[in-house]
Amino acid sequence: MTQADNKLKAAIIGSGNIGTDLMIKILRHGQNLSISAMVGIDPASDGLARAGRMGVATTHEGVEGLLRMPEFADIDFVFDATSAGAHPKNDALLRAAKPGIRVIDLTPAAIGPYCIPVVNGAQHLDASNLNMVTCGGQATIPMVAAVSRVARVHYGEIIASIASKSAGPGTRANIDEFTETTSKAIEVVGGAAKGKAIIIMNPAEPPLIMRDTVYTLSEPADETAIADSVARMAADVQAYVPGYRLKQAVQFDRIERPIRIPGVGDALTGLKTSIFLEVEGAAHYLPAYAGNLDIMTSAALRTAEQIAAVMRAGARATPVAV
Repeated sequence: MTQADNKLKAAIIGSGNIGTDLMIKILRHGQNLSISAMVGIDPASDGLARAGRMGVATTHEGVEGLLRMPEFADIDFVFDATSAGAHPKNDALLRAAKPGIRVIDLTPAAIGPYCIPVVNGAQHLDASNLNMVTCGGQATIPMVAAVSRVARVHYGEIIASIASKSAGPGTRANIDEFTETTSKAIEVVGGAAKGKAIIIMNPAEPPLIMRDTVYTLSEPADETAIADSVARMAADVQAYVPGYRLKQAVQFDRIERPIRIPGVGDALTGLKTSIFLEVEGAAHYLPAYAGNLDIMTSAALRTAEQIAAVMRAGARATPVAV
């Protein structure tokens, strides 16, 4: 058996921007995964057409069509790049057909645990359904976590600005879920007592690169220690998203006069940390300005590759009956 034959098989549901970019990444960079099927609902979609040209089996009949494909028998992973509303049904259908299947959720549905690879990916290697939060969450929650590992964070706020052209119909349909899921993940994964998320779709022409701003209010702490933690975290994210970078040095403000943050407290003091990021995409499908697309699909692939590596190692260690 060749190395390629031994890879675990994956399918992608959703032939839009995110699904198509992810397909290209798996085809080019998959170490433990290969792509077997691309699933859509629009027979005229560019994603299905590209998949066909690249030798990937396709169906335009949604998850039900995937279940009827002969390739489904060998599929170990399914990436869902549809919408928050569609994901629970998709997951239920997949699990009824194949209970042990691994599902990586790229929608804000969040029926499985939140996963930010550099923060808590190692904690969820056995999860049957993992939620990749949102593009804004993947970009900013590592920074909240970087502050949290130095000082207790009372409040974390993120603002994600993306080019309108990089936001497809699924992204636009999920705006409410984006803010809710990202805000909650800032708390659950980032470690903030309270989180808030804002997304901006910028219609500027030419399209602007993804920019993210992270604000935290924490207990007083050593500023150098926080800056070093942020730099280390940025380098960890760059390992799978090379276009991820700090735009400038981390900024600090000592809050000595008590302030009020709704839902957090009426007399808060401490250290305000401001972190400014940009994310340049790898331009596998959309142009480089679509860093929001790139960080989401890169994080999903990194997560699945980590799980697949463990699964393959376990399979090699298990004796085969003869």
